[in-house]
Amino acid sequence: MHDDDRPSEHVPGVIAKPADAREWSVRAVIAGIVVAAIMGGSYPYIVMKLGFGPNVSVVAAFFGYLILGIAFKNYTRWENNIVQTAGTSAAQTAFMCVILAAFDLLSQMSAANAAKEAGVTIAQLPPGSYYSFRPEWYESFLWLTFASLLGVLLAVPLRKHYIEDEKLTYADGVAAAETIIVLDARGEDAKRAARALFIATIASAFLWLCTQVWGGRLFGTYGDEHGFLPEIVFASMGGLTWATAGAGFQVSLLSIGSGMIVGNRINISMAIGAVIAWIIGPHLLVPEIIDAPARGKLLLWMMWPGTGMLIAGGLTALFLKWKTLVRSFTTLSGDSVKSEDVPLKYIAIGAGMASVGLIIVQHLFFDLPFWLTTIAIVLSIPLMLVGLRVLGETNWGPISQLTNMMQAIFAGLSSGNLTANLAASGTTGTIAVQSEAIMQDYKAGYIIGSTPRFLTYSQLIAAPIGALAVAIVYPMLRSTYGVGAETVAGQQPLTSPISARIAGFADVLSGGFDRLPDYALEFMVVGAVLGILITIGESFWKYGRKILPSATGLGIGMMVPGFVVFTMVLGGILMSIWMRTNRQSAAKLGMPLASGLIAGEAVMAILIPVLIALKLIDP
Repeated sequence: MHDDDRPSEHVPGVIAKPADAREWSVRAVIAGIVVAAIMGGSYPYIVMKLGFGPNVSVVAAFFGYLILGIAFKNYTRWENNIVQTAGTSAAQTAFMCVILAAFDLLSQMSAANAAKEAGVTIAQLPPGSYYSFRPEWYESFLWLTFASLLGVLLAVPLRKHYIEDEKLTYADGVAAAETIIVLDARGEDAKRAARALFIATIASAFLWLCTQVWGGRLFGTYGDEHGFLPEIVFASMGGLTWATAGAGFQVSLLSIGSGMIVGNRINISMAIGAVIAWIIGPHLLVPEIIDAPARGKLLLWMMWPGTGMLIAGGLTALFLKWKTLVRSFTTLSGDSVKSEDVPLKYIAIGAGMASVGLIIVQHLFFDLPFWLTTIAIVLSIPLMLVGLRVLGETNWGPISQLTNMMQAIFAGLSSGNLTANLAASGTTGTIAVQSEAIMQDYKAGYIIGSTPRFLTYSQLIAAPIGALAVAIVYPMLRSTYGVGAETVAGQQPLTSPISARIAGFADVLSGGFDRLPDYALEFMVVGAVLGILITIGESFWKYGRKILPSATGLGIGMMVPGFVVFTMVLGGILMSIWMRTNRQSAAKLGMPLASGLIAGEAVMAILIPVLIALKLIDP
């Protein structure tokens, strides 16, 4: 989810790479590994808190500049692109934390359904009476590693077709190239950008710490149960809703920075959805449908109209681009897929080895038959082609919505098998989302003159790092903050709306529509109809994109806690004011500042469970 008004093709002032310029160097590889670990470790927190994955290519480029630029005065833009590529690859792998969270949320839903049917509390349910599968960290690591490597390898032969022949935009790749070129100038602008990133990172980390129990202990003001600062302010929105509903404003610079990047159209669309879900909704639902205005209970109902809107709107957008999709398949001639990167025979060998590894891992750890994983791999190819085409033309990756479609297919192939539904659809999603990452990196490399082969190497090195990061970090986040409706030590749990949609869809597919909350089906249909109408209006009405809200923004706003959304709106407003008052300054410093605001809280949120695990601080 990104702004639509990005440069579409070329960056002024690009020069060819000198023959003696450093690119694939030891220092670039080491810096890439470090940035990959940072991005892979911090991204799960960002995704599960915001409900979507913001662009991190630019963030990775700034971190690359900090590491290379501080240590080496003679680093090159091509080395920084190696680092940026590694950071993007690890983050895209870590994005699949949404599937790991879906396993936990599905367990919560299954327990709630079982307790309701038995007329007891969840604590009274006997062991084994509900779905409770949860992959171990090493299982997650191997699963995501093989799927991510396969996604990179399958995308390599498509580079020339999408980047050079059709010259698709891939706006985030353009933005990354612009950032790398500016930082490579080594002038005062680059130094100011680096300072803005550094200061924003420290400020964001410190402010977040002050809102947590560990900040309260540090300052000794509120004892062991509260932070030095409140996490949420104006929780009742001036009495418009209950304080427990999930509205208000979060004391979070991460949300401010995200709002600065996302832009006002999406922010406002999300805000409309949040007003419906977290301010108006509680008055309509309590007590007739939901017994209390608790955020977790509201989410389990509100996710259904939001899910209908997201899926229907996304699939409608794909249908309206049927000619574009047809071109994805009909223009892949033999010449267009010739790789000027890693030789195709090595790609074939690597893809075969990754496929075999994935088949074995899913059979051993997820009990999937060999044929089902094979089908998942085969289906990931058209999913990848569709995703790459749509992303290149619109800067919108439809993988999340298409993953729901894959869930329906796998529900038919393996009816009632919840683990197979999540694992197989997660496999297709991981392969497709990793292909998106490398294509954006190929676009940035095409603009600045990087060697495609080295970008592929960087992605292949970083993908397992991202898999290891999320496999270790996700359980730490779950045990420290809680996921979904479960809270830990009074902390605000990570709601992970994408995971809630995936888990809810799997639950419905396994047990029928009677699993839905009261009237959820009717309102899911209403959401779907609205999503279709808005998407059609955006495509065929001249002023559609200016006047109509975004269907994606509306749907996400109904699933992400309102206090996150309303704070993002503030970030978008602040960025707009900055652009109006000093456009030159905002253009140069806005992105590094926003990147630091996002990175600081996320890194600190990862550091806390690490310190707990090392017994340096108390839980």
